[in-house]
Amino acid sequence: MADDHLPDVYLGFREDYPNVAAALDRLGEAVDGAGPLSERDVRLVKLGLAVGALAEGAVKSNARKALAAGASPDEIRQVGVLAVTTCGFPAAIAGIGWIDEVLRADG
Repeated sequence: MADDHLPDVYLGFREDYPNVAAALDRLGEAVDGAGPLSERDVRLVKLGLAVGALAEGAVKSNARKALAAGASPDEIRQVGVLAVTTCGFPAAIAGIGWIDEVLRADG
């Protein structure tokens, strides 16, 4: 089930504010489709952004979505490694750890 990995606070927010959640869903769809990148590439870019933001839930979500879109585990891990020089070693290590949690669970 798609909700297996979603935090209770997020599910509760969607239930309490369905109009806001629906608007966020529409915005996400519009942003994802706003250019020529493939779904796979969109997910890898969003994964990198999530690592840089130290957003654990977004890292895990986008790692799962990147796998589903055809990215290999090695490609997904490379995103974490790339963060070393742009986002700093601590952010990269945190991101790699979260990515590895997803890859262990899904692999």
